Amino acid sequence: MTQPLKLRIAIIGSGNIGTDLMIKVMRSKHLSCTLFAGRNFNSAGMKRASQLGVPISDRGIEAIIADPSICDLVFDATSAQAHIGHWAALDKLGKTVIDMTPAKLGEFCIPAINAQACLDTGTRNINMITCGGQSSIPIAAAIGAVHPDIEYVEVASSIASRSAGPATRANLDEYIETTEEALQRFSGARRAKAILILNPANPPIDMQTTIYAKIANPDLPAIRASVEAMVAKLKSYVPGYGLVVPPTVEGGRVVTTIKVVGAGDYLPQYAGNLDIINCAAIAMAEMIAEARHSKQDKHKEERKHG
Repeated sequence: MTQPLKLRIAIIGSGNIGTDLMIKVMRSKHLSCTLFAGRNFNSAGMKRASQLGVPISDRGIEAIIADPSICDLVFDATSAQAHIGHWAALDKLGKTVIDMTPAKLGEFCIPAINAQACLDTGTRNINMITCGGQSSIPIAAAIGAVHPDIEYVEVASSIASRSAGPATRANLDEYIETTEEALQRFSGARRAKAILILNPANPPIDMQTTIYAKIANPDLPAIRASVEAMVAKLKSYVPGYGLVVPPTVEGGRVVTTIKVVGAGDYLPQYAGNLDIINCAAIAMAEMIAEARHSKQDKHKEERKHG
């Protein structure tokens, strides 16, 4: 049997997220990085890509527009504002885009919850929401699966200040809005609030997220079972994801806390906030690659017996 062709990946944005994505793509059995595009050949990310033999460009998205055949799927690791223009151009080229920014243009995606739905609909603009969303929304959804009548859900994520780059800081308003909208959508909560704390502690802290849910008469054993099952799903593609405080009832609210330790591929391990969204994006891209390969095999069989 011939080895299936890898899905060709272009990454635009040569910052921390883009560079870490590149390292993860290179390790994947299903993906191949065919372009790493930024704006400055002297950036740390561009230098790393060059050292690893990955094709690079300082033309950003223009490099893809000039040669659309260079990739099948694009990771947009720039900013929420830039993604708006990027999607308009990439949509015309028929590209599938996984958006790492809180632009809210594409289909919200949490692999542990709705990866298959995204595949089934064939959406070509997949939005990875936010780092806090990837860590907290699965837990809120697990609670909502037991109690679909959540009155209010609040999530507070604390991350190391060093792991929040310029794009993250510039997108704080979008971060809050996107996380809150996705929280309501996936948990069914009537109201939602998201808080992001940039902690300047030295040494830097690991990412930690606490979820609060106001529920009438919570079924704690059922909630714990649902949350533990969801944590297991997350750990299948985010190995550093773990439950720190199991669901408990405090002051009329269900409270639970998780922690994310990064894999340390390009970023330090304390940057779990960046690692979780990148792991989620890689998981989704690999599922797209496998789905396309299966579809190609099916077409081959149909032609063979047709």
